[in-house]
Amino acid sequence: MQREASHSQSDKIEIRPVTSRRELRTFITLPRLLYKNMKGFVAPFDMEQEGLLDPRKAAIFRHADIQYFLAWRGKTPVGRIAAILDQRAIEYWQTKIGQFGALDCVPDSLIVAALLQAAENWLIDRGAVRVRGPVTLSGNGETGCMVEGQETPPMVAMPWHPPQLSRLIEKNGYEKTEDLLSYSLEITPEIEEHFPVPGGMQIGKGRLKSITTRSLSKKEIVAQSEILRKLYNDAWAHKYNFVPMQDYEMQAMVKQIKPLLRPEHYVQIDQNGEPVAMAMVIPNIYDITADLGGAPSLSGWLRFAHRLFTHRFKSARVILLGVSSKLRGTILGSLLPSLAIRELMQRSKKQPYRWVELGWIQESDTGMRSLAEALVPHPHKRHRLYEKPLVKR
Repeated sequence: MQREASHSQSDKIEIRPVTSRRELRTFITLPRLLYKNMKGFVAPFDMEQEGLLDPRKAAIFRHADIQYFLAWRGKTPVGRIAAILDQRAIEYWQTKIGQFGALDCVPDSLIVAALLQAAENWLIDRGAVRVRGPVTLSGNGETGCMVEGQETPPMVAMPWHPPQLSRLIEKNGYEKTEDLLSYSLEITPEIEEHFPVPGGMQIGKGRLKSITTRSLSKKEIVAQSEILRKLYNDAWAHKYNFVPMQDYEMQAMVKQIKPLLRPEHYVQIDQNGEPVAMAMVIPNIYDITADLGGAPSLSGWLRFAHRLFTHRFKSARVILLGVSSKLRGTILGSLLPSLAIRELMQRSKKQPYRWVELGWIQESDTGMRSLAEALVPHPHKRHRLYEKPLVKR
């Protein structure tokens, strides 16, 4: 087990805002440099991280004020953090809650405290009364601090942190507000039997006569993604930390994952022609990038392109699952999540996936947890969200 770093008089930590393209590059690539020797960490592509963090590329910068900070020990960068004022979140929550995110550093209490203080001061100066996080850079993206599962296989769009980081966040006055759980489901020939339909009902017949399903169409992906966005916003509106996804955010996400998608990766359930539920699974990009590093060589990029073209994946993640609010609390509404996942699992037989990650699921969402834990008794990963009141200096 890696221990928290010890300190001496010479361990001076300096926190500086990111103000140049060179510093931004350091900010984006820092985690793969800090964590490269830590067990369980697999470096994401720098190009992927640029899509999340570069103000010229990340959609969230259209409605959020964000300041990046780097922690330096001498000339060596040893940590990073983002302070975030998401105007859409503030409007929706009707409270000026700021957020912190992209928190990555060596497991050192001085560094964590200094980074959090820098983000808090920036938020306080702009009128925030509470701070919540971590998120990268939105609750619709990578969310939470990993507290369990560091040595499990990495999964697309899920953050990785060393085991000590959550404890160091808590030392700075942050309290847990929600845990986000992920479950690993093995794909077997009989997988759909784990999602039974009561009374042998069938979609499009009998009591489900009004129910139909749709797959993904790359020709219609823009129109379908807008349906997906509206249904997602409706289905998740009552969840903790939810912020309505903007149309340009959905377009950016679809653009990023489109090369991975196939028709069977998306299920839309309609009732009398109106969308009422959806589920989407995406292949786990780490299956084909884990041995290439964050900045592949030319031969590495060629290997990546070949693996992507031939779909050399062994796992995937259910990233979206929701039911229209108008069916919440009804018998059909309680049945639709199982129906949607059943459809996905049936289609997954055409793919090489050996397992699928169901996540994340909020710990307080007893309905979705019951569905997941009927198949997999215990989560294999846990990410945590925190909050803290801010006091004006």
